[in-house]
Amino acid sequence: MTQTKKYDARVTPQGNTWTAEITRRVSSQRTVVSKSQDGFLNEADALAWAKTTLLEFSQTHADKNKRHARERAQKTPPHHAEEQPKKPRLT
Repeated sequence: MTQTKKYDARVTPQGNTWTAEITRRVSSQRTVVSKSQDGFLNEADALAWAKTTLLEFSQTHADKNKRHARERAQKTPPHHAEEQPKKPRLT
């Protein structure tokens, strides 16, 4: 099985300018553009924007995932608290 990045940066020429895009893998066959910017005069500028934006984008999503994990942990009790062993009945 091939390992691919969930988020990636892509730079494409559009006439005389360049477009930079941040892409996200939805499935093994589908990729969507999460963020884009066009109008760069050269490929180097577009690539620089894409790399910095990708780092910011990844950090924002990592922070969001950590925050949601903390909220879920506070809402639900631990699994071991629910499943206490029952004492055998002596008859």
